[in-house]
Amino acid sequence: MPNQHTIASDVSATGVALHSGVRVQITLKGAPRDTGIIFRRTDLSPPQDIPARAELVRETRLATTLVNDAGTAKVATVEHLLAALVGCGIDNAIVELDNLEVPIMDGSAAPFVFLINQAGVVAQDAPRRYMEILQPVRVEMGDKFAELLPNLAGAQFEVDFTIDFSHPAIPDDQCRVRMKLDDSDFLDHISRARTFGFAYEVETLRSIGLAQGGSMENAVVLDEYKVLNREGLRFADELARHKVLDAVGDLFLLGHRVRGKYHAFKSGHELNNKLCRALLAKPDAWRYSV
Repeated sequence: MPNQHTIASDVSATGVALHSGVRVQITLKGAPRDTGIIFRRTDLSPPQDIPARAELVRETRLATTLVNDAGTAKVATVEHLLAALVGCGIDNAIVELDNLEVPIMDGSAAPFVFLINQAGVVAQDAPRRYMEILQPVRVEMGDKFAELLPNLAGAQFEVDFTIDFSHPAIPDDQCRVRMKLDDSDFLDHISRARTFGFAYEVETLRSIGLAQGGSMENAVVLDEYKVLNREGLRFADELARHKVLDAVGDLFLLGHRVRGKYHAFKSGHELNNKLCRALLAKPDAWRYSV
């Protein structure tokens, strides 16, 4: 039976926020058992806490943004850090930020994995609880869908995710990721996959206040025909793998890891959050297990 884990010692880093473009210092700290993940805005007076909960998601355009119950504080682009916490086995942590957005780092979860490894991980005297899927839960938006299914194969968590961009640099045989996803699989195959975008969208996004800190240092950028980054892709199916990374982070907003199968087609942050809310609204579709 796995126990809960937290950060062993404080660790900090500084980076640029993808959408706001501001410099942000992030500090990861340990937290008591059963705390979950708490984002703390230290730049506000007094500091404001924002629990990592699906029902607090208020914005999902190109990132997942949380707003506290009082509506006095928000934190944006939480998904990559949350995915890293899952992959490193962290259940409880305080995430201090001195601005409104988690830094994007290199666009993947790998820098956060590095930070957590620097800090160390310590076991706590409490069992880890999982959300075990008992009945299918599905949400749809047009031709897009996301669903959680009971995992009859017995693995704790499995993914089957398909993207569809009809782009010369994204061949059909690199658009689907199917795998059992334990912590080591996430670290080896998913954590280094970077966020991505299309060059023709940049001007529009910046005109509405998004992607202010975006560059080829922290994202895969494609034009109409090819990948523009000099180093190319880290994996042939890096774009599909990154969507899996996003989903792992978004699903951790349930407050617990999932035992089941996540199956999706063209899903993103909005649909992932709708799926979390649909699951929470259907208590007979899941149960806690250890």
